[in-house]
Amino acid sequence: MKHLIYLAALIFLLGSCSPKAGENIVSIHTTYGVIKVKLYDKTPLHRDNFLRLASGGFFDSTLFHRVIHGFMIQAGDPISKHARPGQLLGDGDTNYKIPAEFVDEYLNKRGALAAARESDDVNPKKESSACQFYIVQGHKFTDAGLDSAERKRERYTKSFILIDILKKKNDSTELKNFQQFVEQRDIPNVYKMLDKYHEAVDAEYAKTKVWKLSPTQREVYKTVGGAPHLDGAYTVFGEVISGMDIVDKIAALKCDSNDRPLKDVRLWMKVEKKK
Repeated sequence: MKHLIYLAALIFLLGSCSPKAGENIVSIHTTYGVIKVKLYDKTPLHRDNFLRLASGGFFDSTLFHRVIHGFMIQAGDPISKHARPGQLLGDGDTNYKIPAEFVDEYLNKRGALAAARESDDVNPKKESSACQFYIVQGHKFTDAGLDSAERKRERYTKSFILIDILKKKNDSTELKNFQQFVEQRDIPNVYKMLDKYHEAVDAEYAKTKVWKLSPTQREVYKTVGGAPHLDGAYTVFGEVISGMDIVDKIAALKCDSNDRPLKDVRLWMKVEKKK
C-alpha cells in the first residue's frame, strides 16, 4: 500500500508536460532556443509578478548570468542588459521583494522554475527577489546522495545560526573569518568553526524544524533529479514544459570563476496565456 501511495504522489508531482486550458505559459527565447514554462496558481504573488514583468519587457535582453552545470541556470538581473564582458553580475534587482510562497508539492526537481533571493543572514524571512529566477537542471541522486543533501542543509542552517551568534557577540574577527569560509565553500573550516561553537549552535538548531526529505521527495530526486537541498528555502513557482534540452545546452557552457558564461546568453520573454 505504501508503494501505491508514493507512486500516486509521484505522478501528481511530476504532472503532465502538456499545458492545460487557462494555464499561464511564458516562452523564454534564448540565444540557443526557446524554453517554455508554466506558472503555478498556488504561488499567486510570484505568478502575477512574473507575468507583469515578462509582459512589460523587463526581462528582455537580460543574460543568464550564473550557470552551474548539474545544478541550475540563473537570470533576471537588470544590470546584465548592458554588462561589460567579465563583469560580476547578480546584484541587480527591483525595489521590492516577494514574500515566500512555499508549497510542499512544488519541489526543486529538474525543470523547476524558482525565485532567487538573498541569503538567510540578511533575509531571514526568505523573501524572493522580484526579478532574479533560476531553472533547475540538477541531476539524479542515490539514497546516499540524498543523505548528503540533508547534511548539507543542516550545515547551511547551522552556518547562519553561527553568523547570528557571532553578530550578537560583536566578534567581528570570528564573524569575518567564518563568513569568508562560507562564501568560499571552505567546508573543512566551516565544520571546525561549527564544532568550536557547537553548544550554542546546537541549542539554537534544536529550536528549528529539522529538514528531512520525505519518501516522495526521495523518489522524485532518484528518478527525475533536481536540487533537493533547496526545497523549503526558495519559492518554486513554475516548471519547464518544453525546452529542457535548451537548459542543458546553456548549463554546459564554459564559465568564468564567477559562473558567468564566457559567451553571453540573452533572453526575451513572451506571455502565451494570461488569466
